[in-house]
Amino acid sequence: MFLRFVSFLLLQGLGGIAGYFLVQRFEPLWGALAGALAGGFLWMLLDSARGFRLMRWLQAGESTELHLGFGFWGEVADRTRRQMRSRERRVAEGDTKLQDFLAALQASPNGVVLLDAAGRIEWFNQMAGQHFGFDARRDMLQHFGNLVRDPGFASYYAGQEFSHGLVMPGRENTGSKPVQLSVHLHPYGEGRNLLLSRDITALEQAEAMRRDFVANVSHEIRTPLTVLAGFVETLQTLPLDETEQGKYLGLMSQQATRMQSLVDDLLTLSRLEGSPAPSGADLVDMVQLLQQCKQEAHNLSVLLWGRAQDIQFTVADAVAVTGSATEIHSAVFNLIGNAIRYTPADKSIVVQWHKTGDGEAELSVQDTGPGIAPEHLPRLTERFYRVDRSRSRDTGGTGLGLAIVKHVAQRHGAELLIESVPGRGSTFRLRFKAARLRMH
Repeated sequence: MFLRFVSFLLLQGLGGIAGYFLVQRFEPLWGALAGALAGGFLWMLLDSARGFRLMRWLQAGESTELHLGFGFWGEVADRTRRQMRSRERRVAEGDTKLQDFLAALQASPNGVVLLDAAGRIEWFNQMAGQHFGFDARRDMLQHFGNLVRDPGFASYYAGQEFSHGLVMPGRENTGSKPVQLSVHLHPYGEGRNLLLSRDITALEQAEAMRRDFVANVSHEIRTPLTVLAGFVETLQTLPLDETEQGKYLGLMSQQATRMQSLVDDLLTLSRLEGSPAPSGADLVDMVQLLQQCKQEAHNLSVLLWGRAQDIQFTVADAVAVTGSATEIHSAVFNLIGNAIRYTPADKSIVVQWHKTGDGEAELSVQDTGPGIAPEHLPRLTERFYRVDRSRSRDTGGTGLGLAIVKHVAQRHGAELLIESVPGRGSTFRLRFKAARLRMH
């Protein structure tokens, strides 16, 4: 302000001096006064012009350089320019943080939808688009309830009680392929809501499998326990001769063996699911393993059918497999045991171990049993799934054998393939990758 005042006085003084000398012959004092007034008016014009330039620059909102020289207006322009640049940096930083935040929401495994106070969609991420079938160009600012016509969600939104979530069907939900979403609204701001969605189909299926598993185990154990309890009560209350006692005790032993087999298979499954994958440093001699299975198959066949079935073992290549001998033996003998149970005593079974043309190795078990209808094939490896429940129980099956085979195959990087023709028999193939094989 001091320089501004000094410049004003200086221009007045120069104007006064000029006026004094210009009218010196007439009225020098009046000339000096007029010159001083003219100098002050000129200063005001120049100062107003600089202020007008600054005002237009501010109105235009431009961040370009404005040179007003030194003085008051120059200082105002410099300070304003610095403040504008600082504001632009803050706005740019805010935009960057906003984009980072939106990118984080886009990367979220959950669906995120921002709703305004009227329930219109302000923003959503890609996962929410997949969950609800939204299109960014078509559905932005549309009412969520108009796009997602679910009665459960309509009641949930209308109730305005968002302390809990809601489970509702997803966009791709069908009878054969259920899709379940967990949806939860969280109020924020002035009437706005943050909607979070999560695909819980796998969790729902896992929970259903758990319930089925518990129910199946309870049922499978209850049946032999009921039989055992009945026989025990009979032995305790009725006077039986030695022959009848021997018969009942034999049946009790059979039921106890069945329960023991069920418990063993359950423990095997638990061990397979809870233990680390087998080491690739251990070699499994498949020739020796199949020799052991051959003797065990003969014993099982005699036990079930009272005679030895025609079971042919063929080893075309002496190839070893890296992994757990116990697990592979369990998988192989489960396949052979199933073939024995479902193949009539007068029919044949063929077990082969050989390398394939693509460098892999395959164990195949081919039976000549009743075969399996196509609709049952996808579910054969489910726990306790049986095509013929009564026949499986009669032959001592637990319903867990193929589930064990599937887990062993997964832990050894192998693949279980099933082919079957009703009335002609089935073939189960356990195929090992080339990386798992070693020449023996």
